[in-house]
Amino acid sequence: MKIFSNRAWLPSGWRENVRVSLDQGVVAGIEDNATAGAADIRVDTLLPALSNLHSHSFQRAMAGMTEFRAAGQDSFWTWRTLMYRFLDHLTPDHMEAIAALVFMEMQEAGYASVGEFHYVHHQQGGHPYDDRAELSTRILAAAAQTGIGLTHLPVLYSYGGANKAELSGGQLRFGNSVEDFSELLGAVEAAMTAMPSDTRLGIAPHSLRATAPDDLAEVVSRHGNGPIHIHIAEQPREVSDIVDWLGERPVQWLLKHQDVKPNWCLIHATHMTQTETASLAKSGAVVGLCPITEANLGDGPFNGPAYLGAAGAFGLGSDSNIRISLTEELRTLEYSQRLRDLCRNVMVNGAGSVGKTLYLGAAAGGAQALNRKAGKLEIGCLGDLVAIDSTHPQLCALHGDQLFDGLCFAADDRVVSDVWSAGCHMVKDGRHIQRDRITANYCRAIRDLTNALNA
Repeated sequence: MKIFSNRAWLPSGWRENVRVSLDQGVVAGIEDNATAGAADIRVDTLLPALSNLHSHSFQRAMAGMTEFRAAGQDSFWTWRTLMYRFLDHLTPDHMEAIAALVFMEMQEAGYASVGEFHYVHHQQGGHPYDDRAELSTRILAAAAQTGIGLTHLPVLYSYGGANKAELSGGQLRFGNSVEDFSELLGAVEAAMTAMPSDTRLGIAPHSLRATAPDDLAEVVSRHGNGPIHIHIAEQPREVSDIVDWLGERPVQWLLKHQDVKPNWCLIHATHMTQTETASLAKSGAVVGLCPITEANLGDGPFNGPAYLGAAGAFGLGSDSNIRISLTEELRTLEYSQRLRDLCRNVMVNGAGSVGKTLYLGAAAGGAQALNRKAGKLEIGCLGDLVAIDSTHPQLCALHGDQLFDGLCFAADDRVVSDVWSAGCHMVKDGRHIQRDRITANYCRAIRDLTNALNA
C-alpha cells in the first residue's frame, strides 16, 4: 500500500509531496518531493497517529446517565456508586458491542490504538465465568472487529479500599487474588494467539487502594516485563487514605517501593507535590492524562508546567469515554492549566507551538505506554497514521506548525479524513469502514441494557 500526502510531519519536520509505503503493517519507505502513483491513496496532511493509552470501554454506555445532581455534593465517589449499579446488568454480549463502538469512535477521532484497562472479569456477584478470560476475549473480539491496535491490560483488583477493605457490591465482578490473576493472564495469552501481531499484553494493578504492597510486589515480579499501568493520586481522598494506611503519599510511596521505569504508566497522578512531580519525570515512566474525564469527575488539573519542565513523558486517554475526541482531550489539557494559572500557552517549554508540543508529546508517550513502535512517521515503525484535511474551514487559514495549533484549539474531529492502524486503512473519508454494522450491534445491546436497568 502506498499513501501520497500533500504534506507530512516527519521526525525531520514538515515535508511536501510525501509518498509512504506500508508493508505488513510497517512503514517500509518514505519519499519526499515525490510524485503520486496512479494507485496511491491520496490525502492532504499525514501525521503519526496517537495512542489512546487509557480506556474503560464499558463506561461509554453510561454517558449522560450520571449528570443529575444528587442530594448533597456530588463527587467522584457518588459517580462510582452509580457505576457499580450499572455493572449489575452488563453481559458479555453488551461488553463486546460497547467496546466495538468505543474503538470505532476512537479511530474516527484519529487514534490508531488503545490501552484497554480492563477490570470487569466475573459474572454478577463475583462468580468466575467457565472461561476465566471470557470478558477479556470480548475485548479482543471488539478490537478484531474494528482493526484498532490493542494493548490489553487486565486489572488486578483485590480489595474494596485502602488497608485491604473487603470487596462489596459491583466490586465483586473485579476481584482476583494474585494466583487467580496469573491464571487469567495465562488464559488471555492463549486467546491472543489469534490476534494480529501488533497486539500487546500488559498488567494493571488497579491502584494502591485496590491492591496491597505484598500483592503489588508479587504481580510485578511475576508479570512485570511488559507495560504496567496503575491509577494513582486521582483524588484528594485517595491521597489521604494512602497516607493514613502506608504512611506516605501514593506517588511518593510507589517511587520508593517499586522500581518505576519507562514501562510504567501512572494514570492521572493529579495530586502530586513538586518533589513527586520531578521524581516521576526523572523515572522515565509515562503519565496517562485523561483531561475530559478528569474534568467530568472533578479530579482537578495535573501539575503540567513542572512536569513538562522536568522533561516528563505523557500521553492521553479517554478513560470513562463520556466523550471520545482527540482534539478535545488536547485542548482540555491545556485549558485546565490556563484556568488554574490564569495565563495562556502554558504547556510548552520556552517559546514555540503549544499544539505541536501537546500533539507530538502525546504521540511519543502514548506509544511508549502501550509498547508500540509508533508515535512517529519513520521507516520501521508501525503504520499508525492519521490524515487531516487542512482545506477544512477549521484549518484552511493555517500553515506549518499552526496546523498543530489549529488541530488542538480550533478544530474538531471532522478534520480527520483517514486512519491506519498498523497499516490497516480503517477510516476512509472520516468514516470507519465497519461503522454501520458496529453501530447497529451497539444500538441493540444498549436497548437491552437500558431495558434491564429500567425494569
